[in-house]
Parts: sequence; structure tokens; C-alpha cells
Amino acid sequence: MVAMYTIAGRQVGSHVLAMATLGTTFVGAYLSMGGKKAESNQGPPINAKSKEEESFIKEFVKKAQGEEKH
Repeated sequence: MVAMYTIAGRQVGSHVLAMATLGTTFVGAYLSMGGKKAESNQGPPINAKSKEEESFIKEFVKKAQGEEKH
């Protein structure tokens, strides 16, 4: 036998309430973990005096990060 509850004028079984509660919990957790991913490559701004200096700094940082990964 299933325990029946009256909700909004209808008879609802306890197993249906349990499934609805679990479903709502898991869907809420799934949706709350989503969202926009933060960009991890952001760093301080480059205050270069010329375009050549800026490109040199960017290439230097790329090479340095490539060596760290190995």
C-alpha cells in the first residue's frame, strides 16, 4: 500500500512526491552548476609604449607558459 496525500484537491502517492523531490533537487543542482566559464588566461594589462614592445611581451609570455606545461 502507498500512503496517499491530498495536494491541490488530488490524491498523490508518496512515491510520486519522492520522485518529484529528487528530480527537482537534481535539476536545480545541474542548473546551478552551469553558467559562463571564467577565462583563465587573463592577466595584468600590458602597458607597452609601442606595438613592437607589446608583441614582444606577448610572445615572451606565450613561450614562458609553453615551457611551464612541459
